Amino acid sequence: MDHILKKYCPRIEFDSYEDFCENFRIDVPEAFNFGFDVVDEWARVEPGKRALVWCDDTGEERTFTFSDIARLSNKAANAFRKLGIGKGDVAMMILRRRWEYWVCAVALCKLGATIIPATLQLTSKDIAYRANSAQVKMVVCVDDDYVCGQMEQALPDSPTIAHRVVVAGERAGWTAFDALVANEPDTFARPTGEAGVTSEDTMLIYFTSGTTGLAKAVCHNFAHPLGHILTARYWQQVRENELHMSVTDSGWAKFGWGKIYGQWICGATVFAYDMDKFVPVKLLQKIQDYRLTTFCAPPTMYRFMLQEDVASFDLSSVQNFATAGEPLNAEVTIQWERLTGKKIREGFGQTEGPVLLATFPWIEPRPGSMGKPSPLLNVKLLDEDGVEVPDGEEGAICVTGLRAAYPPGLFTGYYQDEERTREAVGGDYYNLHDMAWRDSDGYCFFVGRNDDVIKCSGYRIGPFEVESALVEHPAVVECAVTAAPDPIRGKVVKATVVLARGWEPSDELVRELQEHVKRTTAPYKYPRIVEFTDELPKTIGGKIKRKLIRTRDGIED
Repeated sequence: MDHILKKYCPRIEFDSYEDFCENFRIDVPEAFNFGFDVVDEWARVEPGKRALVWCDDTGEERTFTFSDIARLSNKAANAFRKLGIGKGDVAMMILRRRWEYWVCAVALCKLGATIIPATLQLTSKDIAYRANSAQVKMVVCVDDDYVCGQMEQALPDSPTIAHRVVVAGERAGWTAFDALVANEPDTFARPTGEAGVTSEDTMLIYFTSGTTGLAKAVCHNFAHPLGHILTARYWQQVRENELHMSVTDSGWAKFGWGKIYGQWICGATVFAYDMDKFVPVKLLQKIQDYRLTTFCAPPTMYRFMLQEDVASFDLSSVQNFATAGEPLNAEVTIQWERLTGKKIREGFGQTEGPVLLATFPWIEPRPGSMGKPSPLLNVKLLDEDGVEVPDGEEGAICVTGLRAAYPPGLFTGYYQDEERTREAVGGDYYNLHDMAWRDSDGYCFFVGRNDDVIKCSGYRIGPFEVESALVEHPAVVECAVTAAPDPIRGKVVKATVVLARGWEPSDELVRELQEHVKRTTAPYKYPRIVEFTDELPKTIGGKIKRKLIRTRDGIED
């Protein structure tokens, strides 16, 4: 047990959170390669060990052992090498949740290539921007008319793209993946010398989904998967040989957090449901039918599952529920525990790193709290002068001590942008520009993005606290709290609300929601404006575009 973990962590069991913080360590070798050192190593020591259980909405299901992944990734690596893909070359993959993603990701890792995971919703303009920013040489896409169509439209403006590979189908002008790998050998020797990688070479580039402006190209090195030991083992609490599910598609950093790296290092089996769209009852059914042991999803999905009859599903197999991606409202975890008997353990981080704050095994979940800082990352709440704030005061979440010991898993910079890289991680700490406060027990509570905090009549109001109060009301599924202009006060609090099934907008409901917030929080925080909407504006990553709402209302940041 824990064969891989023990190679990189001198100690894996701890008696307390304090023991964990003091003694947890990750030893990063000079040349770590996830493909050879994790996938192939599991295939060597436990050939029949399950790596992936995959299914989709058509009823198709496949199970892959680590030996299967090792063999198939070798075939893909040989095929990609014939196309001229090698160390340092960049490949973009838009593969939804297709099982081929895991095969191609491991293959490219073995080659020393750099992967850009990308979402299905990119336009041709988005694709061209990414292709030109990172000199993309090859694209691998699922056979989807929209995805492939946007890629084809982007080609005239993307001169570096030399190869197009299509998965799960055939398409004119594209190379079919199945045919490409069919006759390739299933062995692949680890590249050495100049062709081999070091742990410091770039393995991944994630383009962040900002609410405005061009996406930033976040670089992670080949040691990055080791940082996700924290994410998988100690927050999601995955178990060797047991099924773990994180709900995300392959285009997001959340996939790296929850569906491949830390999970496979820990020897867990990844469960992947390639859903056409999110249907709460279908997801609940999968959790029940496959008897999942650990589960992670963003708060929005928990909120929508709570609109269904959760108690009618047998979720007793799940030993740990986790969430990240956006703040978790306390009411959601309270309701979930009432219906399932299990608390939701919140985690916090960014595309730029592994889990930074979390409710680790030795920490009792506290509704509304993100938990406590992860070891190795030296997370502190700092003021504008870089001084740690006392308990109860707001500060920016920062990863500190970078000059003394750069933590594994943290991004290495922004692709070919030395100035922005220097600003972000060139000093002693990395400022996430997310605000939080800490209570006397060390629990941290999210306030909001620095530019989301509302200044009204001399008060500073964090939108998340007001949103948390609103979602406690049964009428509210989700909401966004922003500033709106006011001729007397300058700015007032506004709530944009999505109503639950069976509720209708009315002046009476507006007053009811306002009074509810007054009772739940300080009275001055209540929303003076309540606007109802069918859906909130969101990034393609699912995060609420509060800035867009502010802009529509005439608020300039």
